[in-house]
Amino acid sequence: MAKWGQDDPRWIVEEREDATNVNNWHWTERDATSWSKAKLQEVLVGIVVENEAGRCETSELKQVEGEASCSSRKGKLIFFYEWNIKLGWKGTIKESGAKHKGLIEIPNLSEENEVDDTEVNVSKKKGDGEILKDLMKTAGTAKVREALGDYLKALKTEFTMGMILPTKALTNQELTVKRKLSESTLQASPMALGVKIPTVALHMTELFDTTVEQLYSIFTVKDLVQKFSKSPAVLEAEKGGKFQMFDGTITGEYIELLTNRKIVMKWRCRNWPEEHYATVALSFVPTLGQTELQLDCKGVPICKEENMKFCWQKQHFEEIKCLLQLITLNG
Repeated sequence: MAKWGQDDPRWIVEEREDATNVNNWHWTERDATSWSKAKLQEVLVGIVVENEAGRCETSELKQVEGEASCSSRKGKLIFFYEWNIKLGWKGTIKESGAKHKGLIEIPNLSEENEVDDTEVNVSKKKGDGEILKDLMKTAGTAKVREALGDYLKALKTEFTMGMILPTKALTNQELTVKRKLSESTLQASPMALGVKIPTVALHMTELFDTTVEQLYSIFTVKDLVQKFSKSPAVLEAEKGGKFQMFDGTITGEYIELLTNRKIVMKWRCRNWPEEHYATVALSFVPTLGQTELQLDCKGVPICKEENMKFCWQKQHFEEIKCLLQLITLNG
């Protein structure tokens, strides 16, 4: 191998005191087993299906056996996962009010099969209630496969943050292209404490079938935050108060709270560059029996833009809508 500064540079691997994997050349591997178990718990428990005959819900993750990992080599990611999963479900027949329980088994979730082809077996304890079993075998199976797809998306985006390090040439090239395409959207983050990275601004809107007061409370009441996030939360809903969600994946601080009108937060994801924060503003607008939530976010690292959109759409908006349905059903 040539020495640094001599001969053909294509054959040179720079020696670094900080042991950085220069140009992503070396094989690196990250164990995703513990992270996957938590994520599978998050996406699989609480799935609800309903029709005119009854209502069913996945109630408990009884078993998760297997492992998962992600490896990188020469700038490519390689995924391995193999899971044997058992879920408990419960249901109620609307006409009689009778309650029944059963089991969902996923014997082989692995990279060898497409999610849509993954085997999902539904069973029920002895007795009546076949109508609920049929509901779980059709709509329930579809929802379970959708949730497994969400797990795999997160595995390939959220979990792998930081595994592929930008090379100097690639970084310069990407920044040049992005400046030409959307120079007006690049901003210096006001919350970046000593960290200077190119960022973007996001704007998203979503309609919710609820009042402004109730939607505002879902973002400021600890119990409600824990319900839609399906994980423990730390919440100090006051100016300067800290918050932590999704088992510490998201942390931040409240900058401004205008009751039932607006929330402004200093906001970061665990895998962002250290000490870098975005500014997230949530505006609550009443509209004909609904509430429009307007999300404005400044200071999102360019490479995390799609992940940020996915986080808000899937882990916030959709989960909050499911929680609102449950609140309505329970009166």
